[in-house]
Amino acid sequence: MTRPFAPQPDSPAPIPLVLGARADESVQLYRPGAPTSYAADVTERLTADATRLIARYPEPRSALLPLLHLVQAEDGYITPAGIRFCAAAVDLTEAEVLSVATFYSMYRRGPTGEYLVGVCTTTLCAVLGGDAILETLCDHLGIEPGGTTTDGRVTVEHIECNAACDYAPVVMINWEFFDDQTPASARALVDALRAGTPPAPTRGAPLCTFRETARLLAGLTDERPGAVSASGVGGKPTLAGLTVLSEQGEAGS
Repeated sequence: MTRPFAPQPDSPAPIPLVLGARADESVQLYRPGAPTSYAADVTERLTADATRLIARYPEPRSALLPLLHLVQAEDGYITPAGIRFCAAAVDLTEAEVLSVATFYSMYRRGPTGEYLVGVCTTTLCAVLGGDAILETLCDHLGIEPGGTTTDGRVTVEHIECNAACDYAPVVMINWEFFDDQTPASARALVDALRAGTPPAPTRGAPLCTFRETARLLAGLTDERPGAVSASGVGGKPTLAGLTVLSEQGEAGS
């Protein structure tokens, strides 16, 4: 006869297992206030842009990533309306589009500030002060990582390596580089953003808003005068290896 198991008096207490997303991880796109469909004039405008993007690819579904940036430019994040529009544009199900939108971190799952401030906290940047910068910004703005200021100007989050280790620690604002940052300089950056005087990136084109950036990432032309030619060249840390190689080559010849 099998006797039922009886826990011993000194057995450890059971550990509760909570399934699902963390409390700070938003996976729900169907949030209060999110549009579930677009007005006719918005649909017409987005369709014109989508047609241009889709024409660049041999198969319509290949344009899904640019189209997700396009609808993110419309709403500031991926909404049910955006999912539905993309699905219809490339003949996919909404579930298929949603699975892609929630896989890539550059597609936002909730309302995002005018400026998305990303602090690199991968190893080198973290060691050189990235963690301190993130903590300083969140304390200064009174928000948690991933949060947005009450004026809707700034969202702060930690990001993974953006291949700028030679200028660590790096802060990115709407994916433009701000190199060699400190807690004090990063604090000055967000203060300037909130004051309506966005600073110039260390390199690259002038800042534009998050929604404007999303439109550019969709593959639509940056029509700002001089923006395309503003990328410049790499600085000394970036070119150090090539400089040494060139010097050695000259010496060897």
